[in-house]
Amino acid sequence: MTIRVLLVEDQRVFREALKAFLDTSETDIEVVGEAGDGRDALAQVNALRPDVVVLDVAMPGMNGFTTAARLRARHRETKVLALSAHAEKHYVLGMFDAGAAGYISKNAAARELVQAVRAVASGESYVSPELINVTTAGMRERRQGLSELDVLGRREREVLQLLAEGERSLAIAERLSISVGTVEAHRRNMMRKLHLHSVAELTKYAIRTGLTEV
Repeated sequence: MTIRVLLVEDQRVFREALKAFLDTSETDIEVVGEAGDGRDALAQVNALRPDVVVLDVAMPGMNGFTTAARLRARHRETKVLALSAHAEKHYVLGMFDAGAAGYISKNAAARELVQAVRAVASGESYVSPELINVTTAGMRERRQGLSELDVLGRREREVLQLLAEGERSLAIAERLSISVGTVEAHRRNMMRKLHLHSVAELTKYAIRTGLTEV
């Protein structure tokens, strides 16, 4: 059976390199589509119904956490494999929380990507060997208390990322389909939870925790 794959990666050169490798080296894997951001990914999954979505985590606009959560809510039959250059535990655990079935490092060999795609397509979970210790440590810390980003809800993380990327409240409200008042409420709640006092401080926090690369 052929595994139908959708590649979601905002760096076009890297995405095309992955597609070329998968299309030419594997007879049981077919790249049926590509997307450069989360919104395009959602639209293509609706149209193409792939078996596996290989999903970048740190994308502008709709990040991998939000995209994965929406994919799993709408298409539970489609498996999500996170692909990221970030090895921090809040990235790995955050993607699993959002519904990803696997997490692979961009530093991994191409053959490992094939292994991971096959694993999640068959209903298994997958974590790059180099990330297993990080993942285990993060789970242990969770049992003992909250990590930094765990104090924020999913919608708060979305608002925080967009604020850090320079979006105004009105633009954020339109993008997330919420009111400007709700955006401002999320901003106030985040400042209270994180003991911060300005959008500049929120931006620095988002960069430090890896929520955005701006």
